[in-house]
Amino acid sequence: MKEIDARGLSCPAPVLETRASLEQDHFDEVKVLVDNPASQENVRRFLDSQGFQTNLDKSDNHFIVFGKRDPEQSPGPVPAVTCGEAHKKTLIMCSTDRIGHGDDDLGLKLMINFIRTLKEMGSELWRLILVNNGVKLSVEGSEVLEDLQKLEKSGLQILVCGTCLNHFNLLEKKQTGVTTNMLDIVTAMQLSDKVITIA
Repeated sequence: MKEIDARGLSCPAPVLETRASLEQDHFDEVKVLVDNPASQENVRRFLDSQGFQTNLDKSDNHFIVFGKRDPEQSPGPVPAVTCGEAHKKTLIMCSTDRIGHGDDDLGLKLMINFIRTLKEMGSELWRLILVNNGVKLSVEGSEVLEDLQKLEKSGLQILVCGTCLNHFNLLEKKQTGVTTNMLDIVTAMQLSDKVITIA
């Protein structure tokens, strides 16, 4: 069985690597290792198009495509490769622990509802940056701390301004997110497709 280790390769490289190996070796059985579900699906679709019967599997830190050539099926056209990056990268910059001005209790309720609804953005939610009073959302005692921790566990990167934490003497009380600096914040803003500011 031919084994192709395409881990560490960015899309569409795993498919290209598989195709190049097939053109060179013309194997009948193959095992392809990739880093993510999008690459796994692309490799599966490619092998299917080339007359293979495929099975998918997953290990602790990688995804696997098994392929065995079906002698009764001839190769067809190579399918389009989708790299799973079509969604926008949205960054939310939050500089307050309350939304709006006028009534602090209402503002706090609005912020709690906002944080708890962020998960509805799905994969488009790319970064959450907390600055100024916003860093108070990340510390012990925050009413949304558990919600932020769940978002972080689901893959959202939360950046918390270290200068702001120091200013409020909260550095030791931070319970979620990565303590960061203005260079990282500006870089994240440059890399995002859209920035939403909550002030």
